[in-house]
This record gives sequence, C-alpha cells and structure tokens, in this order.
Amino acid sequence: MALAAVALAAVAVAEIAAWLIGPHGGVIEPDRVSAGSYFSTAQLDRAADFNGPQRWIGLGGLAVQLAVLALLALWRPRPMRRALALSARRPWVGAAVVAAAISLILVIAGLPLAAIGHDRARDFGLSTQSLWPWLSDQLRSAAIAAALAALGGVAALALLRRLGRRFWIGGTVLVIAYALIITWLAPVLLAPVFNDFEQLPKGPTRAQVLRLGREAGVSIGQVYRVDASRRSTTLNAYVDGLGTSKRVIIYDNAIRELSRAELGSIIAHELGHVKRDDVVHGILFVALIAPLGVLFVQLMSFSLARRSGDQIGSPGVIPALALSVALATLVLGVPGNQLSRRVEARADSFALELTRDPAAFIAMQRRLASTNLSEPDPPGLLHFLFGTHPSTIERIGAAVAYRREAGAGRPTARPDTRAGS
Repeated sequence: MALAAVALAAVAVAEIAAWLIGPHGGVIEPDRVSAGSYFSTAQLDRAADFNGPQRWIGLGGLAVQLAVLALLALWRPRPMRRALALSARRPWVGAAVVAAAISLILVIAGLPLAAIGHDRARDFGLSTQSLWPWLSDQLRSAAIAAALAALGGVAALALLRRLGRRFWIGGTVLVIAYALIITWLAPVLLAPVFNDFEQLPKGPTRAQVLRLGREAGVSIGQVYRVDASRRSTTLNAYVDGLGTSKRVIIYDNAIRELSRAELGSIIAHELGHVKRDDVVHGILFVALIAPLGVLFVQLMSFSLARRSGDQIGSPGVIPALALSVALATLVLGVPGNQLSRRVEARADSFALELTRDPAAFIAMQRRLASTNLSEPDPPGLLHFLFGTHPSTIERIGAAVAYRREAGAGRPTARPDTRAGS
C-alpha cells in the first residue's frame, strides 16, 4: 500500500514539476494542418514503412530489458545464488561487479533487436555504418555504461550501509549530483569517444550563428561541428553541456545540405534553448522529482530483497535496485516528455520570432522529416508516452499560425510573464 501511494505521489509531483518548470507563455499555439498538404503520399508511406516495424523493435527492446531485470531481481537459481554469495565476501568489489554485469547482460539481451533495427536503418539509407563499425560503437557504449553502473553500484551499497531506511535522502543527492556531473562532462569526455568535434571555422555558417546570437541577446558559448555523417544521413543540431562545457553542436550533414535560411531556423531553435537555460531547467526537473522517485526505488527494492532473502547491505540487493530504477525512470519519463515537448515548442516559437521566416521554418521541418524518416503525425498514445518533441505537423502548424498572426499584425506568442523567464 505504501509503495503504491508513493508511486502515485511521485507521478503527481512530476506532473506538477513539469507544469511549474514548463513554459507559461512564449509558445505559438499551432494551427491544425494536414500531413498530406506538406508531404507526398510516397513520403508518408516510406516514413510509415520504416517507423512501423522500428517502433515494434523499440518496444520489444524495452520489454526485453524489463523482463531481464525482473528475472535477475526475482529469480534465484543456484548459480546466481552462488555468484551473489561470492560477491558478498568482498562487498565493494562485489557491488561493482554485479552492477557492471547487469549492465552488460542488458546490452547482450538487447543486441539482436538492436542489430535488426540498425540493419533496417541501413536498408532505408539512414545509417551509413556497416556491421563492424556499428558493433564497435556498441562495445564502447557498453563499456562506458558498465563503468558507470559499477560506480553506481558501489555508491548505492555505501548509502544502503550508511543510511539504511534513510537511503532515499542520500539517493536523492546522488541522482542530482549525477545529473549535474554527467551534463557537465558528457560533451568533453563521453561524446568525443564516438565522434569528432571541431569548433566551427570562420565562414558563412559561423557568421550566421554569431549574427543570430547577437540579435537574440544570447551568450552562445562554443559552437561545434560534429561529423555525424560517419554514422548517419540524418540532419540535426542540439545544445549540450553546462557552465564551461556549454555548446551548440551542428551536424555536418545539416551544414552541408540545408539552405542558408533553413539552417538559420535550426540554429535559432537551439539558441532558444540557450536563451531560456533549458538544460538547467531539465536538471531542476530531475531535482524536483528525485526525492519521491528514489523513495519509490527504496521501498520496491527493500520489498524485493525481503522476498529473495537478500541482505539490504549486500550486493545481492543490486538487481532489485536496477529493476526499481528502470521502472521509476520509465514512468516518470512520461511527465518529463510532456515538459520536453513544451520546451521544444517554445524553442520553435523563439526561432520563428527571431528569424521572422516561417517559410524557411516549414521547409526545414519538411526536410528534417523526409531525411530523418520521421512520421509527420505519429500515433497519439505513443507520442504522448515517448515523444520528446512536438510532431512535425504541430511544428509546421506553429509556423502557419505565426504567418497568419504576423500578417494580421497581432502578437504571435503570449509572453512568459514569470519572473526570471
């Protein structure tokens, strides 16, 4: 009963946090538009042909991960009991090994479906990687994830032994610290493991970025070009980092293939994230939902540990912790995605107001969708649960609304009146 009450409270707090942190204005409400007005039947069919099976592959991968975690947390065959008993002899090393092993098992279990997804991406022209370079990336990613899991396992064991039933307090601090550190260090330590980043050289693109930054009143930080074309044909740009590591990153594909006006729209969108400190607000959301989220993890882990006969302060509790964390992350990710979609919509509105070029914005969205094989109007329930951005049709609708309102001489976006926004 207490576990269910905490779970419901955690979801409620996450919804409230998403509302508090999310935009209270500054978002253009999109007009209703039809996908058929902006994409050909062939384009829509191709996107559906790719995304339909790909969606089932993704859901299957998620189901496999949850099933594996459930088996590890609930199933205790003799070899596993023996391995966990051995890990308890040297608990700190044991915690690191058990956590890293769980991470690697999840990668191995999910690899067949991931390989099918990659093969389909190659068939549709999205991926430029052959099998062995792709497997090399998977190996590097698995090694990094296992190392982080090992550190997390040791930290969790230390908090369990030190705090006991107050684990959720220390766990909350740990989650927030992890969010801050990984956001700060990922651009300079983790991302370069997979791609080459170079500061945008002098030229038309850099001049365009600096001009838009001046017009927006944004302190940009560093602007980098990433060699995304070594893996994919997709077009994108994003904001990453925190403090001294803050940067705007643009795919080399986007620089090469988008028109100057289209590239201006995508850059202006990213400047909108910088202007509103959206990375910081994302960390604030984590900080607000962490206490009840970690309390849920504690209660569920303790319940599973009692069922399996594991000592709370032993490495044997780590499989239960891993399952609990996965479930909490999955459920609380839904309000997080709602927040993300509103934040992305505000960045779109910022881009439209900054560039005052809805035609270029619409052209950019059409190009992104057709090149990246995105479904312009994805299934509603799945978009609600997992979508991090407004749909392409919603984003085009915002540009149509901007053009209509601007033509009528009326404001296009209600200002965000909150202090500090």
